[in-house]
Amino acid sequence: MILASFFIHLRILDILDIFLVAVLLFALYKLLKGTAAINILIGLVAFFLLWKITYLLKMELLSDIFGAFISVGVIALIIIFQPEIRQFLLALGNPAFLNENSKWSTYFKRWFPSTFELDIDPIVVACQHMSNIKQGALIVVSRQHELLEITQTGVIIDGVISSPLIENIFFKNSPLHDGAMVISQNKIKSAGCVLPVTKRKLPRYAGLRHRAAIGISEISDAIAIVVSEETGQISYCVHGNLRHDISVATLQQKLLSDMGMSDSTEVEILNENDMAKPKAESKPHNDS
Repeated sequence: MILASFFIHLRILDILDIFLVAVLLFALYKLLKGTAAINILIGLVAFFLLWKITYLLKMELLSDIFGAFISVGVIALIIIFQPEIRQFLLALGNPAFLNENSKWSTYFKRWFPSTFELDIDPIVVACQHMSNIKQGALIVVSRQHELLEITQTGVIIDGVISSPLIENIFFKNSPLHDGAMVISQNKIKSAGCVLPVTKRKLPRYAGLRHRAAIGISEISDAIAIVVSEETGQISYCVHGNLRHDISVATLQQKLLSDMGMSDSTEVEILNENDMAKPKAESKPHNDS
């Protein structure tokens, strides 16, 4: 009888409410998956369900005790999940939060520029030279977000982009070689910067530089380029997606495309013309 009355009073809005809560819980699970906070989240959900069960069964004493904890639950959540909430809000404010193929993306492009100025050639040349000699590097190129908080963690340079300057900063004996270089507004803004590290589980080849590259691209629309100190391989990261062991031509192609400086046909022509150069230059390196 009670079950029958429950279904009689079940409205469409109630079904929508349950669906939205399920979507919210799934989104929280995906956000916190692989972290210690997921266990806390499961415990809180179990505690809330237990409180609802005692309330429906009219177990007033237990319901009041659980309700007292629930009443201060918002403050407790802010304290416990402070890093995760901050990461979520940063991602929500990212122009790339919506899928690029979404029908709403055309409206957002009116407010957020899709073309950025960047002197790409010195970056590509420097990455090629550092890759050949296995010199580790981590370069972050900002787009919509200027990463002011990140640049303040390093040494302000505000210099013109040049391959000798990039290579000297990441030279092994340089005091700034361990940190990240931030390039913003077509200038080398800062070096030796500290980046947030991703909490995702990564393959064994991914070192601290790769984790930092993914971390900064997860909370912003920045592009991160990594040159491995062990293998000399170049990795490219944007929107939390890491492409490992790419060629110099691919690096140039991706930078042109993601900075909005070339359409798809121009990128393909550039890629075809540049593919022969790295191969010709890499033969003496492989033979040595």
